[in-house]
Amino acid sequence: MKWNEAVLSLKSYQPGKSTDEVKKMYGLEKIVKLASNENPFGCSEKVKESIKNATHSFAIYPDGYATSLRKVVANHTGVKETQLIFGNGSDENIQIISRSLLGAGKNTVMATGTFSQYRHNATLEGAEIREVPHIDGAHDLDGMLKAIDGNTSVIWICTPNNPTGKYIPEPDLIAFLEKVPEDVLVVLDEAYSEYAVAEDYPRTNQWINKYKNLIILRTFSKIYGLASFRVGYGLADEDIIQKLDPSREPFNVNTFGQKIAVVALEDQSFIEKCRTENQKGLQQYYEFCDAENLAYYPSQGNFIFIHFKHDADVVFQYLLERGYIARSGKSFGFPNSVRVTIGSTEENEGMIRTIKSFLNEVALPSNSLY
Repeated sequence: MKWNEAVLSLKSYQPGKSTDEVKKMYGLEKIVKLASNENPFGCSEKVKESIKNATHSFAIYPDGYATSLRKVVANHTGVKETQLIFGNGSDENIQIISRSLLGAGKNTVMATGTFSQYRHNATLEGAEIREVPHIDGAHDLDGMLKAIDGNTSVIWICTPNNPTGKYIPEPDLIAFLEKVPEDVLVVLDEAYSEYAVAEDYPRTNQWINKYKNLIILRTFSKIYGLASFRVGYGLADEDIIQKLDPSREPFNVNTFGQKIAVVALEDQSFIEKCRTENQKGLQQYYEFCDAENLAYYPSQGNFIFIHFKHDADVVFQYLLERGYIARSGKSFGFPNSVRVTIGSTEENEGMIRTIKSFLNEVALPSNSLY
């Protein structure tokens, strides 16, 4: 068969191990999954009630324009309905952008140690990938600017960054956007923005009216706790939306997802509660890491990236065998780091105890660097 070379060069996305899989593998009764940055508190009670009472015909296609959801999101963000695009999670919006703007003869700029789907989709489209090394877990914005040339089509910025949790302060991000050529699209991936509490974390909704080469991606998968419904959206100038839309699959956001996202967006008290609990959880890890002299990146997301003087896969396996699923940093280019999702107080305490056991049981070489 005449496969595209790009397809043959890639591996399928490897999701984290399921709890049932781990239970069977190690004969465990209870598994705590803190690997995929899911909301440990689930979703709003209003959403649960809405699901119980949902009635519609399964034979009818979803609303291809996401009319009701579009109206509510526009009102929530303060943008026009025509400045929105919806996707089957942010993953599809990344795919839509890549399909629309990348290809042979073009290049795309991104950081090392960031969300893998930027590189994955660029590879599929045959674009040159220019990865700029991070600086202590943060985007090197000056380095990214220097990587731009006449063939650059898209720049990917993840803030807070996955997996490091580092964010870009508002003055730095504005200075960066002012220097990016107008014919280069800047993708600002804000999947974890609702968790951010830093005073200088940028609130960017209205930026699309000034920067016509900017698209902001958001998702209902994280703090809203709707990962299984697959709903994401992008905010951008109307011209960008119009040009991206033909690459969007028809009926791409399912009926349940559209209806449930509307309910979720209306319950902001739940979001505030999750943000508050997340900060408490982060503090648990900060205090533990400080006490154990473990290096880590302070995070504005719902996860913490901890640096061990040991192979990340060894740490991952130790935790896994004791019923705690985390994420090895190796796939992100951090061979000695582990990403841990912030869970409930009880889940955090259990993970911390298990990490402490690892530190006590395993001799850590003093000369290793993360």
